[in-house]
Amino acid sequence: MNLLILNGTVCDPANKFYKKADVLVENGKIVKIGQLKEARSKKQEARIIDATGKIVVPGLIDIHTHLREPGHSDEETIASGTKSAAAGGFTTIFAMPNTHPPVDSVTGVKFVLMTAMHEGIVNVLPVGAITKGQKGEELAEIGKMRNAGIVAISDDGKPVMNANIMRRALEYSKMFDLYVISHCEDTNLTKDGEMNEGYISTVLGLKGIPRQAEEIMVARDIALAELTGGYLHIAHVSTAGSVELVRVAKKHGIKVSVEVTPHHFSLTDEAIKKNSYNTNFKINPPLRTEDDIKALIYGLADGTIDCIASDHAPHLDEEKQQEFKVAPSGIIGLETTLPLVITNLVHKKVLTLSQAIKKLTSNPAKIFNLNKGTLSVGSDADITIIDLIKTKVIEKFYSKSKNSPFVGMKLTGFADTTIVAGKVVMTGGKIVSD
Repeated sequence: MNLLILNGTVCDPANKFYKKADVLVENGKIVKIGQLKEARSKKQEARIIDATGKIVVPGLIDIHTHLREPGHSDEETIASGTKSAAAGGFTTIFAMPNTHPPVDSVTGVKFVLMTAMHEGIVNVLPVGAITKGQKGEELAEIGKMRNAGIVAISDDGKPVMNANIMRRALEYSKMFDLYVISHCEDTNLTKDGEMNEGYISTVLGLKGIPRQAEEIMVARDIALAELTGGYLHIAHVSTAGSVELVRVAKKHGIKVSVEVTPHHFSLTDEAIKKNSYNTNFKINPPLRTEDDIKALIYGLADGTIDCIASDHAPHLDEEKQQEFKVAPSGIIGLETTLPLVITNLVHKKVLTLSQAIKKLTSNPAKIFNLNKGTLSVGSDADITIIDLIKTKVIEKFYSKSKNSPFVGMKLTGFADTTIVAGKVVMTGGKIVSD
């Protein structure tokens, strides 16, 4: 069935296109954009989607999610995670490799791809591990995994502490045009840490994690990227110092890109105090300070920060309902990323809508060499329709896990319809595809 999206405002940053237009989809591809009088006269030949008052954008891309399969399908599966993604407006997501066992071989990559093909409802692109077993000791089968379908390598969840191993990873991956996604954390400084080190951690009696634990590794990996000429992407940046290090590196022509999560530009460490040690505010890297949020927002505005990613990290209620020290770090984010971006960045005029959408579409597509992130004629019909004024309280999720610090919060700006390769998988906030 062909699709005809009528009366929407099309926002396609890759093509600098922002105006009211219709979109015609045939056989899973975008074939026309504009005032489609001829297509309108043949409405009976296509499914009509009325986008009046809504924004039509390229399908959103999340380059940092944890789908937990294989190994922890009680927390999330590829099936449930892709439903969560579709509900949040994402048509393409990266699956991080810190599963059990880790995705460090061709077998693991094929498992993710085949499971996604049969059970997923959005595009799932696997990220391979940097090292075997994510142990940081020996490089994984990077070339073979590249041929099998990975889009990047990362030991996310665990930093590569050995600088020589990281050097070799940057050198080797460069031959395959792969980015190394770095989890920047010096574990010697973060061991047993529970939250950002500072006044609030002292008041609460929780062991602190200093900002330097991140910044030291950001500086190290930037230096290694300069040494090797490799491609470095820094995950979930959280401190003012890290942003400045990336800004300077870019000015020197070093191949580095960076992402930020919505929770890091929306919440400070004071939230742990205000919410009585609620472990849904325990995240790694931890929530920082108001000054860090200002630096992150400035980094988004001036282009230093390239992408916005959810770092969707599902955990069971019984895992999170432990004392703060032993509860795992991480929150779900696929279904709250877009409204947090609209509410805290667009409506507050930190970013224009085009700038915000660019960080969720064409920027990640360009960095990771994806044939996505645009509404160009001939491209895959991955499309998200956004209702900028829809407001609701965060309550229910399609994710199997519910560990979100935003439950009960009123946000504005939600995905109304999600289309993957011309197929409507979510509309009106409800999943309509299995």
